[in-house]
Amino acid sequence: MTKSQFIIQPAAEQHCKYAQEIVDEMATSAQARGTGIAKRSPEYIKQKMMEGKAVIALSKTGEWAGFCYIEAWSHGRFVANSGLIVSPNFRKSGLAREIKKAVFKLSRSKYPNAKIFGLTTGAAVMKINSELGYVPVSYSDLTDDEEFWKGCQSCVNYEILKSKNRSNCLCTAMLYVPKDQKKKEVAMRKDFDKNLSLFERLVRMKRAVFTGIKKKTNKTLEII
Repeated sequence: MTKSQFIIQPAAEQHCKYAQEIVDEMATSAQARGTGIAKRSPEYIKQKMMEGKAVIALSKTGEWAGFCYIEAWSHGRFVANSGLIVSPNFRKSGLAREIKKAVFKLSRSKYPNAKIFGLTTGAAVMKINSELGYVPVSYSDLTDDEEFWKGCQSCVNYEILKSKNRSNCLCTAMLYVPKDQKKKEVAMRKDFDKNLSLFERLVRMKRAVFTGIKKKTNKTLEII
């Protein structure tokens, strides 16, 4: 099955009728894999569709084939492409990759300056993320938004995350940083290094002046 056999597009109001089916398949799929997933209600999925923050794939006959949605955290500084799911009828068709590409493009359009991250245990998703420019990172590089981490509470591995003080779990963290953001971070690092160098020079100068004054004072005391 090829990309041309699907209609992949930003979800909208007319797609809300698929919300329950999508939520049910998310739960069933997670249970079958024995992995966790942040549970979402049909209302939440509908909201994402209405906001234009989701991508849906349909077959040429109008059957729901796949879905993924966007979540923004830390006031839009971080974005996650969450809930990637493909209907059992259309798996092993390459559809997951195409949906990931589409939702990634939508994320970049809506949040051009945001870092895009993901937490996953799936090797296939990791491979797709790598193709899009994501790199593995530590959990500390992700959002510190408490609402995001609350979503992990419904995961079967949540106790592991808690025991690791939220620094690690079975999921692999991956992050995409926009090129402009990378340049900005490099520039900030250079400025920091430059300022640090100037600060260190200033400290050395102050120490030298203080040492000189102390020597003169001691010499005066000896004369007296």
